[in-house]
Amino acid sequence: MSYTYLMRMAHTNKRPTNVSIRCDVIDEARALGINVSQACENGVVAEISIKRREKWLEENMAAIISNNEWIDKHGLPLAKYRLF
Repeated sequence: MSYTYLMRMAHTNKRPTNVSIRCDVIDEARALGINVSQACENGVVAEISIKRREKWLEENMAAIISNNEWIDKHGLPLAKYRLF
């Protein structure tokens, strides 16, 4: 899922959650007018996206390697039609 999709989903239902953050970080965020809850949510959504990508790559690494090896051995299937 894309980051944008996850962000849209994040606005549908909310659940109160306790998060521990250093005092100096909270103080500065509030002084700068940062919505700490939204910033935390954005960070978690970004981390979800990263972890899903890592998981997908891990699950598909064998196929990626196999495909790359085939291309190295045989070349691109439609290379003769390339204009560059």
